Amino acid sequence: MDQPMPSSQRSSPSIASAESTAASSTAPMPKGAPARVPAAAAAAAFDDVDEVPEVVEWMASMVDRGGRASHEVHSLFLARRTALEMLRDRGYSVPEPELARTLTEFRAWWAEKPEMRRLSFSATFASDHSNKVQFVFCPPKPVNITTIREVYSQIEEENLSRLILILQGDITSKARDCIKEIFPFKVDIFQVTELLVNISKHELKPKHEVLTAEEKAELLKKYNLEDSRLPCMLENDAVARYYGLGKGTIVKITYDGELTGHHVTYRCIF
Repeated sequence: MDQPMPSSQRSSPSIASAESTAASSTAPMPKGAPARVPAAAAAAAFDDVDEVPEVVEWMASMVDRGGRASHEVHSLFLARRTALEMLRDRGYSVPEPELARTLTEFRAWWAEKPEMRRLSFSATFASDHSNKVQFVFCPPKPVNITTIREVYSQIEEENLSRLILILQGDITSKARDCIKEIFPFKVDIFQVTELLVNISKHELKPKHEVLTAEEKAELLKKYNLEDSRLPCMLENDAVARYYGLGKGTIVKITYDGELTGHHVTYRCIF
């Protein structure tokens, strides 16, 4: 007949549970998986990389505990910061506090009044204050003719020379046609996902300098060329779009790397 187990050999449920928990917490991580980081440490680390354009996905998922809404706010922060840097790189005056705003500050600012209109920003050209640009974030839905007309009503009195639309969804062909019909100036279109990383900061990208009209004329005269004889860069090239370059613009590109060595070339936008 089976005898009951002595009390000295019985394991306490609380002890067994603790041992199980300890074992699971010290179990080896799967190969390639990021190590566990306490929430506070992850948040601090995330703030440290706030100025780095590349976003580490696993770190974002650890800090953004708010789910989808929090992820969207983070994307808006990155896209807006890149848009501000893009304006600065195009020669527009952008206040330093706008560029220096951190993710934490942006979250607090956005939480006060989460409206897309607040993301808009306008700036004038540093050497010509009559040259004014504005970027506008469109709502997270397909952009149609109604959306475009709403944007037009918002900026109609702004006396703009250029507009940048930042989308969070598809845009219909009729909406594109509407843009060409009602706006008397150039309109650039970007998706939020295109602005999560600033391509101009990539370490492998050579230096790009846009020639002035005088510099272009001097270059063509020096080499006795027409701009059509220069190597071309398409107007929809990522770098051309970032700098807002139009057809006929000439860009000086300086390479200075271990593999390429130091040399200069020119591209004409077509």
